[in-house]
Amino acid sequence: MKIHISKEALTWFKNEMLVEEGDQVRFYVRYGGSSPLHDSFSLGVNKDEPVDLGEQIEIENREFFIEERDLWFFDGHDLYVEFDDKLQEPSYEYKK
Repeated sequence: MKIHISKEALTWFKNEMLVEEGDQVRFYVRYGGSSPLHDSFSLGVNKDEPVDLGEQIEIENREFFIEERDLWFFDGHDLYVEFDDKLQEPSYEYKK
């Protein structure tokens, strides 16, 4: 599995979450909500430091990652982080 982040989504992370150069952002599994892959589980995001790195991507000296313990959620799918113009927030797609 790989992480893909669009330029527009990266801009949102910079402006809304104040993700600066050198910062690390974690995508994690949380109980509650729903996703196309699993009922009762959804994707969360916060600034954090990796403990047991599973997957990562570095863009403009900003690291986005998923812990090893959360890789099950993706079920072999890549994570595509895009930007939803209508909602003015990131959207998440899972593609094999």
